[in-house]
Amino acid sequence: MIDLKTLRENPEAARDSQRARGEDPSLVDALLSADERRRATVSRADSLRAEQKQFGKQVGRAQGEERAALLAKGKELAAEVKAAEAEQQEAEQAFVAAHRAVSNIVEDGAPHGGEDDYVVLKHVGEQPAFDFEPKDHLELAERLGAIDMERGAKVSGSRFYFLTGVGAQLQLAMLNLAAQQAVAAGFTLMVPPVLVRPEIMEGTGFLGAHAGEVYRLRDDDQYLVGTSEVPLAGYHADEIIDLGAGPKRYAGWSTCFRREAGSYGKDTRGIIRVHQFDKVEMFVYTRPEDAHSEHLRLLAWEEEMLAKVELPYRVIDVAGGDLGSSAARKYDCEAWLPSQQAYREVTSTSNCTTFQARRLSVRYRDADGKTQIAATLNGTLATTRWIVAILETHQQADGSVRVPDALRPFLGKDVLEPVR
Repeated sequence: MIDLKTLRENPEAARDSQRARGEDPSLVDALLSADERRRATVSRADSLRAEQKQFGKQVGRAQGEERAALLAKGKELAAEVKAAEAEQQEAEQAFVAAHRAVSNIVEDGAPHGGEDDYVVLKHVGEQPAFDFEPKDHLELAERLGAIDMERGAKVSGSRFYFLTGVGAQLQLAMLNLAAQQAVAAGFTLMVPPVLVRPEIMEGTGFLGAHAGEVYRLRDDDQYLVGTSEVPLAGYHADEIIDLGAGPKRYAGWSTCFRREAGSYGKDTRGIIRVHQFDKVEMFVYTRPEDAHSEHLRLLAWEEEMLAKVELPYRVIDVAGGDLGSSAARKYDCEAWLPSQQAYREVTSTSNCTTFQARRLSVRYRDADGKTQIAATLNGTLATTRWIVAILETHQQADGSVRVPDALRPFLGKDVLEPVR
């Protein structure tokens, strides 16, 4: 949820943010009205309760007919208090709904527009040049005995798969490399739950426009996470955390689940867009004034990992209309896929400012000892989709795949050889 103090002082900034996202700016005015009504009903209910308390003392001192008259008036006052409290509760509910309807305020400098209006910040590495016709990742993987899509579909349905043999080993090598880097950078490694309560999923902002992406277990009233950002955001919910020594940084290794609603017919070949994958995700709690610089550090750590697996990539600044509701700014790294002659997303890092932490009541004490809302950020350090780019980028004419130097200690191989 956005900061109400900022909203009241500069509502036009919130309206501009809504326009940058392609969302309705009138939601800001609805929130302002709901906030004003809520404060008015709180004031009225408090005033009536104070009057009722004072009236009670007056009744206690009265006798005879005066007391009877006061008791009758007291019943009327009690009815007014009850009605005022009901109105306050209704106004509070309307305010919460209006507050949750407004997305985070887009950071100054983020591009305006939609999905195709990103800005390319830089290109890193050279696209591979082959003296043979390059194969796509699935053909390579099947020859290596690394992926079995057919049996994945037989067991679980479309967009599921088995990672087999060197495919499973490659994923573990990649994720272990990411975990190793995260720990060396001061992150606490976590293996979080992949089922969360509704209030945690709601608090991170995934039950709004993205609710269709989430798997829900209705009998248990829990959700399967699409990223370990969700449980890590909930880890310190309703807590006052110590940021005196700097940001709290966690790296979550988890299996992730996404319904891929609305993606029918897109990326149906291979493992580019699937329902289940593994990921190491960075998650940070920090002071709001440090969030921007921390965001750039997360991006740098992502780029460090991409350099280790020797992938050419570009960095894009995502436009406001393509941001999730919680994000104020997002940078994606997109690796080059030779089979598609295109860049495809492999990492994403978002600065969510105080939006998630305000929903989840994650606070810290400032230099004066006052409690303040923390800021949260997240970023991908490695995920299953990287296998696609690694296989295609490092393929050789005979169908073998050269293993990047950084992965060799984990895999125990220099080259992945075809088995069929």
